[in-house]
Amino acid sequence: MPVAIWWIRRDLRLADNPALVAAARHGQVVPLYIHAPEEEGEAAPGAAARWWLHHSLAALAADLTARFGTSIAIIRAEAALPALLTAAKQWEADAIFWNRQYAPSQIRRDETVKATLRANGLRAESSNSHLLFEPWTILHPGSQEPFRVFTPFWKACQAAGIDQTTLPVPELTPVAGLDPNSFASALAALDLLPHHPDWAGGLRATWQPGEAGAWTRLERFINEGLRHYHVGRNLPGERYTSQLSPHLSFGEISPRQVVQRILSASAGVIDGDVAHFFSELGWREFGFHLLYHFPHTVREPLDPRWTSFPWPPIDQEQLVAWQRGRTGIPLVDAGMRELWHTGWMHNRTRMNAASLLVKNLLTPWQEGERWFWDTLVDADLASNVLGWQWTAGCGADAAPYFRIFNPVLQGERFDPHGDYVRRWVPELARLPDRWVHQPWSAPAEVREAAGVRLGENYPWPIVDLAASRARALEVFAQFKERALRFRG
Repeated sequence: MPVAIWWIRRDLRLADNPALVAAARHGQVVPLYIHAPEEEGEAAPGAAARWWLHHSLAALAADLTARFGTSIAIIRAEAALPALLTAAKQWEADAIFWNRQYAPSQIRRDETVKATLRANGLRAESSNSHLLFEPWTILHPGSQEPFRVFTPFWKACQAAGIDQTTLPVPELTPVAGLDPNSFASALAALDLLPHHPDWAGGLRATWQPGEAGAWTRLERFINEGLRHYHVGRNLPGERYTSQLSPHLSFGEISPRQVVQRILSASAGVIDGDVAHFFSELGWREFGFHLLYHFPHTVREPLDPRWTSFPWPPIDQEQLVAWQRGRTGIPLVDAGMRELWHTGWMHNRTRMNAASLLVKNLLTPWQEGERWFWDTLVDADLASNVLGWQWTAGCGADAAPYFRIFNPVLQGERFDPHGDYVRRWVPELARLPDRWVHQPWSAPAEVREAAGVRLGENYPWPIVDLAASRARALEVFAQFKERALRFRG
């Protein structure tokens, strides 16, 4: 019986997995994970993502053992290609199947791998498991150019049909000789987990990586969040968001599965809540569309005029205060502490935290992107870059330069009773609602009664919001005027 290798990447699930289905149809299957972060380049996982990867691989291996009596072969290598050739020889495989990835370094690698494998007489095929629509399939109908604005892009996706068929778990014949008992030691040898110190306690308490965890999270969202999503998605203190992003990022559930399950739960009715949730899946698709067609955006602005933006020298003290949630701006600090503890941050606070860094502190967006990349369990290159360039005003469909979030007003609107701030910034827990988003404005006696000692147990703001907003508006307006003159 022929042997196929299922090359596991960001497709850590058994259901709706085209590469696994193709491998199972071909013959006996070797599930193979190759850890070669050096060749991943800009897509190499950060610290929080490595923690998730460890536990997601363990969950997938346990599923394979329980269902088929097999496990995952692990290879640590500098590059995937020689590891695949060695594995094919070891297991006498004549075919290798995988699901596609879309970062520039991954595309270059996969093109070389596919050509070389085929030149060596091996069947080498790749599939789409990560997206509803691959980036080259949705283009402007007239010009066949890529989209740069979300709304027409998403309309084109909807017209193409987002309700798509999913694949069941295939009947799998495992190759002989793959010992499930050796998996744990091989996984541990990858050294993906933090040790000294072990900072992952909050991650462990928050998440269940793996395919089962993804479905648990989806069902919880359907039962608790979906019917309030249109409004509730903006409330960081409530549980109305799906929190599916890390599960989607690691391929523990596919967007096709999510769409089908939501449509089933809503009896096919796409009301305001469902439509808004689907549009968030659309933004994920849009990020990959932009990353594929404009690969330079990994580090450079989509709008080339912004490469000459006069960022001032980085204030390292301010940057560290922002990273650790010690800015003295409660909503931003709550978000950054949530990120540090759980590896995730509510989208409303992501926008406020990013705006403070890029606009009020005039810090290059790349600094924030790098920090998020290392601390987010859902770190996804396409979405991360899209979000940061949107905030900076230099990307696709970007926020205008004069849009600067006011975290005090945002907090008062979307966290009116301060529940979110009180959870993550307990130093302010006893402040009345009126002052919890601006403790510096509270009368001294109110702060004293609440045990808030600014400059001691909670910092004064590291920047004056009004003055820094005025400075940012002046800098951005002057730059825009020069850029338009240059273009003209």
